[in-house]
Amino acid sequence: MTTASRVSDLVSQPYRYGFVTDIETEKIAKGLSEDVVRLISAKKNEPPFLLDFRLRAWRQWQEMQEPDWAALGYPAIDYQDIIYYAAPRQQAKKASLDEVDPKLLETFDRLGIPLSEQKPCPTWPWMLCSTACPSPPPSRKNSPNMA
Repeated sequence: MTTASRVSDLVSQPYRYGFVTDIETEKIAKGLSEDVVRLISAKKNEPPFLLDFRLRAWRQWQEMQEPDWAALGYPAIDYQDIIYYAAPRQQAKKASLDEVDPKLLETFDRLGIPLSEQKPCPTWPWMLCSTACPSPPPSRKNSPNMA
């Protein structure tokens, strides 16, 4: 069996080491453009300075050439054939874990994440809680190095 046919055989098999959680997802159409950059920024409620930064980066990227220094010989990437934004559909905030989609709880369980770590951390809300949940940062006025 040649290497190419072996690779083709492996790629055509279902993935054995993972799983998929079927949760309703919001996706934008494939492709990348200035409008897509603006749309993603709006969906994330980003401040104007961040949108400006992303738009400057987008424009600069448009002028760049993909390097070929390694001579790896891979096919060109079709950047217009990629979905650049996908997120679970936003739903009303849940009052308790009893209201959370059982499929989502099953995903956390399959990943080995305990229930205590599935709750937002009270001191760092953007982070999931755990037994190692960090304490809040010291205030500047109480810091010995701050005047």
